[in-house]
Amino acid sequence: MMPALFRHGFRPFFLLAGAWALFAMLAWIAALHGAPLPEGPLPPLRWHAHEMIAGFIGAAMGGFLLTAVPNWTGRPGYGGVPVMLVAGLFVLARLVLLPGSPVPPDAAALLALLPIPALLLMVLPAVVAARTPRLFGPPALILLFWAGDLLMLGDAAGWFTESWAAGQLLALDVALALVGLIGGRILPAFTLNALRKAGRPVELRPLPGADRAGILALLLVVAVDQVAPGGMLAGGVAAVAALLAALRLSRWHGWRSFHAPLLWVLHLAYALVPVALGVKAAHLLTGASWAAAWLHLQGAGAVSLMILAVMTRATLGHTGRALVAAPMVTAAYLLLFAAGLVRAFGPALLPADGALALAGLLWVLAFAGFLVVFVPMLASPRPDGKPG
Repeated sequence: MMPALFRHGFRPFFLLAGAWALFAMLAWIAALHGAPLPEGPLPPLRWHAHEMIAGFIGAAMGGFLLTAVPNWTGRPGYGGVPVMLVAGLFVLARLVLLPGSPVPPDAAALLALLPIPALLLMVLPAVVAARTPRLFGPPALILLFWAGDLLMLGDAAGWFTESWAAGQLLALDVALALVGLIGGRILPAFTLNALRKAGRPVELRPLPGADRAGILALLLVVAVDQVAPGGMLAGGVAAVAALLAALRLSRWHGWRSFHAPLLWVLHLAYALVPVALGVKAAHLLTGASWAAAWLHLQGAGAVSLMILAVMTRATLGHTGRALVAAPMVTAAYLLLFAAGLVRAFGPALLPADGALALAGLLWVLAFAGFLVVFVPMLASPRPDGKPG
């Protein structure tokens, strides 16, 4: 019989995302405090950046896609041997890039680039069969995220010249665009449904074109950051995208969700999208030193908190449990939110080493809490006996 961990695609990938977020950060904290990382295919700083992006965010994207596509297309959930194989490729990617790995950089890069194409090939038949053009959006963005990984690892392998920074920015910008796209679908739907069930129904204020303009602005951020990164144009586009993201968020009645942590964390994570874009604009347009770590606010803040919010809600729902956040889960939300803020603004306010250590500690505590609560759910059968 297939182990419960592989009966649905979200199970191994959400587990891997949480575990890798914890392990990779612990290794990086140790390195910051003097523990030498052995030589590997990537220098230590690049390994840290790559594994937070392709490792943690990439695993979360895998779990999301294998959960969302069956919901969108009406096909059965993904599970069994195909999921085991793709999850195995993801683990292999982490191992070959690990500090101390003897695999040469070009071979390690080639192996580490396999998981996302394999994932997309798994879901593509269902997306094509659905004949719904909008369903191609998230897989296309994930392919673009993979292109960022290709630029990073291609630089390390010697395939390209000085493409690491462009690849890192591309991957993180695409991840932010996915937060805007998916968040714009689930936040209003989940909020309105919850308020309706609570006997407090509300309606969205009509604002024609706001959602489409907000998504297009995030895609424009992706494009401009590739052709003209770090300049006034990129700052101006980020400012416009921040305003549109804030406008979208203002229509979704987030202030009515404070009774439900599973709801307010989604709004809090999305609120970091305009904040991160605004801080980026401030740095690029004015040179403000306090805003220099805007990319960490984008990645460790908006993207990571949305990942944690979606992983917790999806796991509860798809394992047949009540949509109620345990106190440790609520604490994890707040810890991760604080970690993003400390990493982004702490170096301007505190000694740099202290700010990085504090941000890392908050991050570790957040994902340790996630694992304590959700590993038993992810690794065991549904309590109601249903498949999945």
